[in-house]
Amino acid sequence: MNMPRPLWPYPRIIAHRGGGLLAPENTLAAIRFARNMGFSGVEFDVKLTGDGVPVLMHDDTLERTTDGSGAVSDANYQDIAKLDAGGWFGNEFGGEPVPSFAVASALCREAGVWANIEIKPSPGEERETGEAVARMAKLLWTGSRPLPLLSSFSALALEAAAVESPELPRALLVVEPPSNWLAHLERLQCVAMHVSYRHLEPAFVKAVHGSGYGVLTYTVNDSETALTLLEWGVDALVTDQLDAITPNFA
Repeated sequence: MNMPRPLWPYPRIIAHRGGGLLAPENTLAAIRFARNMGFSGVEFDVKLTGDGVPVLMHDDTLERTTDGSGAVSDANYQDIAKLDAGGWFGNEFGGEPVPSFAVASALCREAGVWANIEIKPSPGEERETGEAVARMAKLLWTGSRPLPLLSSFSALALEAAAVESPELPRALLVVEPPSNWLAHLERLQCVAMHVSYRHLEPAFVKAVHGSGYGVLTYTVNDSETALTLLEWGVDALVTDQLDAITPNFA
């Protein structure tokens, strides 16, 4: 018997890595930029430093988005906090720091911005990262409604997050839905599946909804594609093109 699908309680248009392509990713400047553009929801990545501090960072290494080098998991937070995470994007963002998860969460709550928090563990740190992010998210977002949504490509990270903070909603990230997608969602006790738009079909959206789960799709940067996906009934989409796919797009 199909479960009734609950209403999607989160924003429908979500800014990727904070500010999409218009601000340096995973920074406070990016979150502020999205909020100033009218976005009420952002997505960002969180991983652990070598001394176990959750920070906003997508890559396993520092080179692409900071003026540092080496693995994030090999560097202490005090050293990472001194790096420039904005100069690579543009001179106007020079000196923008790598934010801690705690500081980014405080900004979101102050600005009234909901967050899709992607747990992005370094290799071999799946459970540790899932536990740390869930534990801190529970503390940092107490009383927030709706609560942030934890997502990850790592089933181990989601399992650890579920044990640590079961009250926080979770979503499984995939590129292409596996044939046994429902079993994965049930086992991990997720509320949604996040799928690359390139591997999404209307029949799959209908099937997920019919089973009582939500569907978010990423990373949608073409307005025509966005309209099609929304017509299929996807609950939310993540975009880099904040100036084209605006919060009022849906």
